[in-house]
Amino acid sequence: MIDLHTHSLHSDGTQTPGELMAEAASVGIEILGLTDHDTVRGYGEAKAAVATTGVGLVTGIEISTRHEHRTVHLLGYLFDPDEGIIDHCIRVRQARQERLINMVDAMEKDGIVTWQEVVAVAGEDATLGRPHIADALLARGTISHRDEAFSGYLSPRSPYYRPYWAPELVDSIALIHDAGGVAIWAHPRAASRGGSHDWAAIGRGLDLGIDGLEVDHRDNSPADRRELASIVTERGLVQTGSSDYHGSGKKNLLGENTTSREMFERIAHKAAMEVYYP
Repeated sequence: MIDLHTHSLHSDGTQTPGELMAEAASVGIEILGLTDHDTVRGYGEAKAAVATTGVGLVTGIEISTRHEHRTVHLLGYLFDPDEGIIDHCIRVRQARQERLINMVDAMEKDGIVTWQEVVAVAGEDATLGRPHIADALLARGTISHRDEAFSGYLSPRSPYYRPYWAPELVDSIALIHDAGGVAIWAHPRAASRGGSHDWAAIGRGLDLGIDGLEVDHRDNSPADRRELASIVTERGLVQTGSSDYHGSGKKNLLGENTTSREMFERIAHKAAMEVYYP
């Protein structure tokens, strides 16, 4: 099995990269993609776990971008992080922290949660995001699952919500390509995440030079998966399937969706960096 979309505690997952690699081995995954949000901090530990777990590693990232006034999550694979990616991560990290501070300040005034509680659950090295507020609310016992926070306290309709800076999709595609990587549009029809792009907007996004689509994902409906697969065939794109695993932070299961060997090899062949094999 090849699962190319997972997260560690360096973004909004709940496991260290080593623990993630070990769990991947336990469920029979042969190749795992580590795609933390806007950070590459987990690479060292994940690489070290390749030999001990026997799981191959695809280094990656998930970048939050803007396209026609909506969010697109763009997966980048097998790029050289020194070619602009690290600078991007620093800028995003600063913007996310400023946003989170503003949100938590408003929540603290109403006695809901404190900044100290958020930092305590996130850890020092995490790229901060709304899931860490959700985890702080979980630790308090205010909610029973992250999903409750995102439908209430953290939703765009909440008085505590604050917008965040994100690069334009076209610039993020160029960032990944300039670093020698492959760019895949993650869960492109995930309506449950606050509104999905219509098919025309997806087409215009693909015209910007995206290499492929994450077709098999639990947030894409069966009908949308069929349409996305048709687009992949028509345009000659790469088609991936992934779990988007976050440990205990979400209900997604490792390996619940996977990428074919053929498509994985297309990514590996196109990219500048090598896959780490046992």
